[in-house]
Formats: sequence, C-alpha cells, structure tokens
Amino acid sequence: MTGEEERRRPVGLGLRAWVTTKLVRRVLRFLAWTRIVRVTVHDRAVVPVRGPVLVASNHISMLDAIFLWGALRRRAMAVAMAELWTWPVVGVLVRGLGHIPVIRRDPESGRAALDQAEWVLRHGGMLIIYPEGRCVRPGEVEPYKPGVAKLAFSTGVPIIPVGTTGTDDVLPLRGADGGGRFDRTRPVTIRFGAPIDPAGFDSPEELLTHLRERIEALRG
Repeated sequence: MTGEEERRRPVGLGLRAWVTTKLVRRVLRFLAWTRIVRVTVHDRAVVPVRGPVLVASNHISMLDAIFLWGALRRRAMAVAMAELWTWPVVGVLVRGLGHIPVIRRDPESGRAALDQAEWVLRHGGMLIIYPEGRCVRPGEVEPYKPGVAKLAFSTGVPIIPVGTTGTDDVLPLRGADGGGRFDRTRPVTIRFGAPIDPAGFDSPEELLTHLRERIEALRG
C-alpha cells in the first residue's frame, strides 16, 4: 500500500457507510422481529464492540453474508465475490459499505483483497471472511484458504469463529434439492464462538486447523 492509502480511512468506516449500515440493519431486524424470517443468534456478546477483529464463518448459501452481517452490532466489511459488484442494487450497497471484491481463482485479485483487508484491520475495523472461499453444497468439503490465518498472524487480530446453519434451507444453492427456491419458513441459526488469539499458535497452518475445528463445532 502507498503512504496515501495508509492514511486514508476505509470507505466502510466512513459516515455514509455508518448511515447505510443503520438503515439496512433496521430492515433486517424488523424482518427477524416479525418472524418473516426465523433467525436465532447465540453469544453475540463475544464480539468486541470496538477495535480490529476478524469474523470467520462457514459458507453454505448466498444468504450467509446477509444474515451474518445483519446479526452484528457494529459496522463490518466483508471479502466477497466480485460478481456482486455488477448486480443491480446489490452493487451499490457493497460499494457503499466498503466491502472488498475478490475474483475467485485469481491469485493477483486474492493478494489485492488481502492487502485491502489488512488495511481495514489496521484502521480498527471489523472484517467478515469465509475461509472456504465459496458456497459449499451439503456433503462437500472445501479446504480452508490460508488468507484469514495469514491476516491474523500479520496483524495480531483475533478471529471470532461463527457457525451458520439453515441458510441453505432458506435458499439452497442452484443444482441442490430445491435450488434457487426461497423458503422463509425455515429457521436460521448463527452461533458466535469465543475469540481465537493468533498468538497462541506456532503457525498460520496450525491456527487454520483450529479455526476449522471451532467452526464445525459451532455448526454442530
């Protein structure tokens, strides 16, 4: 990053992103309160109210980011697939909220996304990341990408593990049973786990293995 980039605050920590976050989350909370969608959140209090933090979750539906982002109580930026930036309405939101695009299977894009993610953390922000790097269908196993562990090691920032269940019932992936059909009656559960301090591990690989175990336990 250049000196100018290091001085400039991330878009997601600006006033416009704060206002947008407040408005969108009010809508999401109303939907949850009215039981239009059935969402249960456990142990949200473990998430620090200030300071840099990584939030890492499993990824089973295109709705995961909406439910997880909506469950948080402070501004958060996410590393997300670059295709979202081309979608009507969604593209405007992800830009305004300061989310970070990444092109899948593009190493250069991945490095650029990690640079931006580190910039967010060094400015005291919260970052959501999905270590699997893509939505995973039932019965499939996707290796965790090392980015989240490398970020934690390079910055010393803790990781909050999250287990998400039920989003793949509300909106299954295309090609799965009921793929693409929205079913608001299915319950969603988001469970936050205690922070993981990277200082307690000898290597990013060891941290990544532990993170996966924690997320799987939260899902179970």
